[in-house]
Amino acid sequence: MKVSQCMSPDVCVAMPDMSLRDAATLMADIDAGALPVRQGDRLVGMITDRDIAIRGIAAGLGPDARVNQAMSTEVKYCYEDEDAEHVARNMGDIQVRRLPVLNRDKRLVGIVALADLACSATDRENLGCALGDISRDSSLHSQTLPRTH
Repeated sequence: MKVSQCMSPDVCVAMPDMSLRDAATLMADIDAGALPVRQGDRLVGMITDRDIAIRGIAAGLGPDARVNQAMSTEVKYCYEDEDAEHVARNMGDIQVRRLPVLNRDKRLVGIVALADLACSATDRENLGCALGDISRDSSLHSQTLPRTH
């Protein structure tokens, strides 16, 4: 099955000049923790609730700061014509639960969540491995405070 068959084509997006408050409000309205950031017809970043908290508020930015001050610019994505099970494995490898979906012209056409792939997966074992990989310990997402000597 292709990603285009299980993705959500209706994507709410943030704009780089949107305030962090407006991005957070949009996330609350749609009950999502991440938004693709679009400028014109191009994907230029992702903003997550964690980005707002860590790169925004914890770094001293206020609610009126702009999305482009806290967003991730290194965006992981997949293509609409990719195999869904391959994408699920990749999501496990890179430890993300959702990916923007682009067409081959690199235009945003949807978003796919691991749950979307679960509903369409014929290979449940690979999907389970992907979920396990997403949840594995990583220095990128540690809950341990750094030791001070």
